Amino acid sequence: MMYKKFKQPFRFAFTLALLVLTACESCTDTPPPVKPEDKPTNESVNVPKFQADSAYAFVKAQVDFGPRVPGSSPHSACGDWMVAKLKSYGANVIEQKGTTTTYDGKSVPLRNIIAEFNPASKKRITLAAHWDTRPFGDKDSNEGMWKKPIDGANDGGSGVGVLLEMARLFSAQAPKVGVDIIFFDVEDYGTPEFATQTDNDVYTWCLGSQYWARQPHKVNYNSQCGILLDMVGAKDATFNKEGKSMEVAIGTVGRVWSIAESLGYGSYFQDRTAQEIVDDHQFMILAGVPTIDIIDMRQETQAMGLSGYGFGSFHHTHNDNMSIIDTKTLEAVGTTVSHFVYKY
Repeated sequence: MMYKKFKQPFRFAFTLALLVLTACESCTDTPPPVKPEDKPTNESVNVPKFQADSAYAFVKAQVDFGPRVPGSSPHSACGDWMVAKLKSYGANVIEQKGTTTTYDGKSVPLRNIIAEFNPASKKRITLAAHWDTRPFGDKDSNEGMWKKPIDGANDGGSGVGVLLEMARLFSAQAPKVGVDIIFFDVEDYGTPEFATQTDNDVYTWCLGSQYWARQPHKVNYNSQCGILLDMVGAKDATFNKEGKSMEVAIGTVGRVWSIAESLGYGSYFQDRTAQEIVDDHQFMILAGVPTIDIIDMRQETQAMGLSGYGFGSFHHTHNDNMSIIDTKTLEAVGTTVSHFVYKY
C-alpha cells in the first residue's frame, strides 16, 4: 500500500471516496456513515490465553510456502492451506475471487478469504490483515534483488498468523459477538521504487480491499467496528495511534490502547498519534466499517520523510524474513486484540 512509500503525510479521503463510490453502482453519493461504537461490557469475562508460539508457527508455515505473490503457485497453495485451517476451526468460509489490474497493467487473480464466526449475531467485529507478499524487494540495498519477491514474514505473514491463532481460540471458546476475519489479497503490489512514480500511485495499493469495498462479501454488510493488523510481528515494534483511526474510531483506539496498557504492553502500544496513512482500513471505512489500523510505525528515522516515523530497516527488503519475527510482539498484539473481542 502507498503508506509504505509516502514521502510526506498524505490526506486523500475525498479523492479516495470518489474512486470507490463511482465504481459501485449500488453506492450512494457520499461515503456510508460511520456507525456509533457499542460500549464495552462490564461483565467479568474469561479470556482464553493467546498462544504466541502458535501464532509464530502460523507465520512460519506461510513463509515456508515461499513468497505469496498473487498468481504464483506458493500463493495458491498457501491460500488453500488458510481456507482449510479456518474451516477446521469451525468458521463459515467465503472466498471472494476475481481479477484486478496492477500498476503496470498486468491482470492478476484476486482471492479475498473471509471467515465468519457466529454468523447469526448482528453485533459484529471485523478483524483483517493482508495475506499476499511484495513481489519486489525494492528497498533492498542490493539493486540486483529489487525485482525478486520477498518472504514477507512481517509484512503479510504476521497479521495472518495472529488472526489464525485467534480463530483457533474462537473454536475453543466462542466470543459473545460475531467476528469476521478477512484476509485481503493483492495489497502489496503497488508501484515499486524503481518504477516511474505518478500522482495516482496511491490507487495501486490495497487492491483486494478496494475490490471488497465495491462489492462486500454480503449485501448490506454490517459491522460495528474493525481492526486491521499490518506488520505486527517484528522485534521492538511500536504501534502509534494512526491518524485516520483517531478520526473515525477514536473510541476503539482508546479501548485497545487501554487494554494493552492494563496487560503490560504499553511499551508496544504507545500514546502518540502518527500521521494518516493509506492501508486497507481506509477502504473498510469507506465500506461503512469504522476501522483502526494497528501497524508498526517507528520513530527511528527522518530519511523516509514520514515526520519521524518509519517502518523498520527490513521493510520491503529481503530481510523481512523469520529472523525478525518475535513471539513477544505477536503476544502483545494477539493478547490485546483477544481481550478486546471477548470483552466487547
